[in-house]
Amino acid sequence: RQRIRPSNSLHPPTPALRSGSCVRVLVAPGVPEMASAMELCNVVLGSLEKQKDGQAPPAQLMIAYGGFISLAVAVYHFVADREFSAVMTMSVMFQCLSMLLLLLQTCANDSAAGISARSLGLEATAIFFRLSSTLWLNGYLPTDASGDFVFQVFDVGSLVLAVILTYRVAVVQQRTYDSEHDSLDCRPILFGSFVLATLFHGDMNLRPLFDTLWMTGHMIGAVAVLPQLWLILHTGGRIEALTSHYIATMAFSRVLCGIFMWHARFDITCEEWVEEWNHAVVFILGAHIVQLFLLADFGYYYAKAVWRSGFTACVEVPTMSDIV
Repeated sequence: RQRIRPSNSLHPPTPALRSGSCVRVLVAPGVPEMASAMELCNVVLGSLEKQKDGQAPPAQLMIAYGGFISLAVAVYHFVADREFSAVMTMSVMFQCLSMLLLLLQTCANDSAAGISARSLGLEATAIFFRLSSTLWLNGYLPTDASGDFVFQVFDVGSLVLAVILTYRVAVVQQRTYDSEHDSLDCRPILFGSFVLATLFHGDMNLRPLFDTLWMTGHMIGAVAVLPQLWLILHTGGRIEALTSHYIATMAFSRVLCGIFMWHARFDITCEEWVEEWNHAVVFILGAHIVQLFLLADFGYYYAKAVWRSGFTACVEVPTMSDIV
């Protein structure tokens, strides 16, 4: 079984690692890049200085952005051999960056104010479900060499950071965590995502259980930002600089993933319930559209704040009282 491959790619398809099987074996062409990523995290975290005004440390922010962009370019050129499918790997790289930025926020301010533990829990759950497929199956991976190792390392890194952040917010920095307003019930999100995934999953893995788990993670990830937006709307509408960068970078990650899925839409297959209606593609792309809709308002105020005051600006969005 081949991995998802965008139809407009100029390179020949990458064959499955084992004929007639979805099982894959990890190789490690990106080890130097991964070592650089770990060094980058150590440099950024080691150089943190506490900020009394709650603003982001400009030097550390630029190191994080510059480092991850450089890593993405290196992976695209030297690991993925400039294949378009590397867009999917870049997606998980920026997902990992978003988690790192939020960790910088909690370390710099020694505070969990304005951060939703429920949102982080949903992100961790989404990544976990997707990893249940991508760690050993080919179905939903980029076809270039970055899908053999680099993709999984950054996805696992994102999961580790999400778990650490959830623990820091809910336990270590509980005194500053606003649990009263971080109150959006996530059970309907989890249940609804699983039901939709059970009904409308693809068959790229040729294993219904793991196709369902991957789709469940995809659905949860699309709306994982909801508790964070709920918390912002109920606590004055002010978003600290690094928290806003976390949301924006995660949104950019999803945009990259959506671009890849759009180009690969003709290669995604499913057992069609209605003839000539590929429900898997509809729901995969629909999840991305839902997330863009949820973040459109935030994106406007984020771009406005950065344009006026630079990357260290806090973002102000309308609150529930303003809306009502």
